[in-house]
Amino acid sequence: MSETPDDLDELRQQRMEELRDQADGQQSQTSDNTAAAQEAAREKAEAQQEALLKQHLTDGARQRLNAIEMSKPDFAEKVKKQLVTLAQSGRIQDRIDEDQMRELLQELKPDSKSYNIRRR
Repeated sequence: MSETPDDLDELRQQRMEELRDQADGQQSQTSDNTAAAQEAAREKAEAQQEALLKQHLTDGARQRLNAIEMSKPDFAEKVKKQLVTLAQSGRIQDRIDEDQMRELLQELKPDSKSYNIRRR
């Protein structure tokens, strides 16, 4: 049973495609595993952050932070990170109430840019 060179080339081509498919399958499984691990780590970090915020903020302060999160999510994330950093470093002694939250928000609020236009 002798095979012609065309048959051999065809078999080689099929085998190469099978190997490529196997390699692609392994890569997608590996990337799925790392993506799942990253997602789990992110969710765990968020849960820890929420637990810290619940521990150190009063209900009024949490409501104020949630209201800001609805209108300015980036700014709220910055405030949350700052609060978590303060809590982890031990600089928060008591729970933060709504008035203290207002003060903190004023400190962290980005400077508003105002333009003065003068007519001559």
